[in-house]
This record gives sequence, structure tokens and C-alpha cells, in this order.
Amino acid sequence: MSLTPQATATLSRVSTATITTVLLKKGLRNVWMRGSRPLRPGQPRLVGPAFTLRFVPAREDLATPESWSSPISTRTAIEAMPQGCIAVVDAMGVTDAGIFGDILCARMMKRGVAALVTDGVVRDLEGVLGTGLPVWCDGFAAPPSVAGLTFVGWGEPIGCGGVAIFPNDIIVADQDGAVVIPAAFLDFILAEGVEQERMEAWIVDQVNSGAVLPGLYPMNAETKARYAASKK
Repeated sequence: MSLTPQATATLSRVSTATITTVLLKKGLRNVWMRGSRPLRPGQPRLVGPAFTLRFVPAREDLATPESWSSPISTRTAIEAMPQGCIAVVDAMGVTDAGIFGDILCARMMKRGVAALVTDGVVRDLEGVLGTGLPVWCDGFAAPPSVAGLTFVGWGEPIGCGGVAIFPNDIIVADQDGAVVIPAAFLDFILAEGVEQERMEAWIVDQVNSGAVLPGLYPMNAETKARYAASKK
């Protein structure tokens, strides 16, 4: 199933915490990208197809400022990003070289990119924040990417924060970080995620009314019956 506007709207109401719980029921434990935290507090939950980019360790003959003019460069990759995508960048967890700065993020905004997610860091922090591009990353650093990384391509499977990401996998990012929904599991999340959110909201209401947790969370048979009745 493709990521339709309706599916996007539905997923925007499902937290990354809920998605990890629902995917766990299918045996998927490794879907949360380590090191990808919201750069700005209060960023809204965002949903989009993954556009993947990959760095490898810096090699002195390739990782140079001149490489920024190469056909294989982050600049060229940005021009290939479709509107509404979420750029997911494998920076190998390197935190002392900023992969993108304010100019690249400004161009991504102009192209309608929804967000940037990486296990690395950005540079030109004030400028990046000024672009308004939502970013999930592991912080910020002054040195450029070529100080620690070599850009090698886009549109291929990557590992970001220890998670396998394939092009067009579904990315959901919120205050708890960024998670991947493999495309084959989109229908399952759309069906189960909303129900999980509804059920947990009901449980919270019960707790706020003084209910004790045993038998409530997880639900026993009696609680399940009360919950079922509440939906009628």
C-alpha cells in the first residue's frame, strides 16, 4: 500500500511509541533510530517516505571541499528529493562533522522536503533552525562533513541509528525520536495503531479516575469487556 494522504493523516495521530509496540507484536524489535532526536522542542509529528543518503568514513583523497561539486554529492542528492519525503541520512553516528548546514537545509525546504532524520549532526545551528526544516539528529558540530565523512550516494538501503532503512519505507518522527515502518507493514499499523492509541487513552482515563494497574494494564477479561462496552 502506498502512503496516501489519508494514510499520512492517520499515522500523524499515532505516536512512535505506539508504533514500536505494535510492530513488536509482529516480531520487529529494531525500528527506532538511535541518536535521532528532535533538534527543536515541540516539533510536530511528521510522516513521509524515506529518501536515503549514505556516508562512509572519511578518506583524504575523496572527502575534500572540492567533492561538493562532484556529481555524487549531497547537493546533487537534494535536487533528487521528491516533495513530502523525509531525508534519512546514514552518518555512521559520527558527531564531530556536520553533514548538512543552513544552505542545504534551506534548499530542502524550498523543495518541499518534510524533514531530515540522521544519526549524525548538523552544523550552522542557528541558520538550520532559521530555515524551519524539522530535523531529528544527534546534535550539532562546527566542522563540515568532509572533516569526518565521505558522501557516497543516495536511493539505496542504509543503516541509520542501527536500523535498516530502505527507500520508500515509511518514517514517523515525533518527540520520542524517529521510527521506520517497513512498507509491507503499513496496512497493519494503520489498522492496529489507531486502536492501540484509543485503548491506551481509555486506560489513562481509568487511571486518572483512580483505577489500579493490575487487571487494567494489561487488561484482564473483565476490563476488556468494559472497554468493549465503552466503544458502543
